[in-house]
Amino acid sequence: MTRKTVLAFGDSNTFGLDPISRGGAYIRFDSRTRWTGRLAEMLSPMGWDVAEEGRCGRTTVFQDPEREGLCGADALPEALRTHRPDAVILMLGTNDCKTVFGTSPAVIAAGIARLIGMIRKESEAEILLLSPILLGEDVYNGYDPDFSAASVACSKGLRAAYAETAARLHCGFLAASDFAAPSETDREHMDAEGHRALADAVFSAFVQQIAAAHTNEYENSVRA
Repeated sequence: MTRKTVLAFGDSNTFGLDPISRGGAYIRFDSRTRWTGRLAEMLSPMGWDVAEEGRCGRTTVFQDPEREGLCGADALPEALRTHRPDAVILMLGTNDCKTVFGTSPAVIAAGIARLIGMIRKESEAEILLLSPILLGEDVYNGYDPDFSAASVACSKGLRAAYAETAARLHCGFLAASDFAAPSETDREHMDAEGHRALADAVFSAFVQQIAAAHTNEYENSVRA
């Protein structure tokens, strides 16, 4: 019986950061709460394991001027070589909206396209691209000073930009913002209910867009 691996590559909302976290003291939801852990439970009977690679502060391709090691383009190749996934769920872009980068949805989507190219160069993994949840309208007002009103506007443009990128590059696509919202606690990270809703949505999208092609292969291997 050959099991398959899906790599979930993202930022703090893939890491499962609890919105009550403050001052760099990252508190992580347990595996039964965060969306990646819930997804793992749902996919396991179908022969899939989930490799969680979420990092707080991670960007697509930008180098954070204050913190090292947060560029997704730097971390992705090693994650691919470590887990050798059959599929990748990619959800990044929120941190790219930070004021310091002064960027746009189109530029962030170009970064996502670069990551998709890296995945395809390194493996034959199928890809499900997720545009992230939106930033809260007042996230920069006493919650996270790294963001601004322009950051909030930028986050709202990611859904359309990612949908176009996914269509052009023949990836699966799901808008996380259609199912989950930032918590009232910090206006940036999902609460437990958001993780539950996103896990259910990702599971449905993954089964429809990616896993179905592998289901018969797995069932045959179980019977063998």
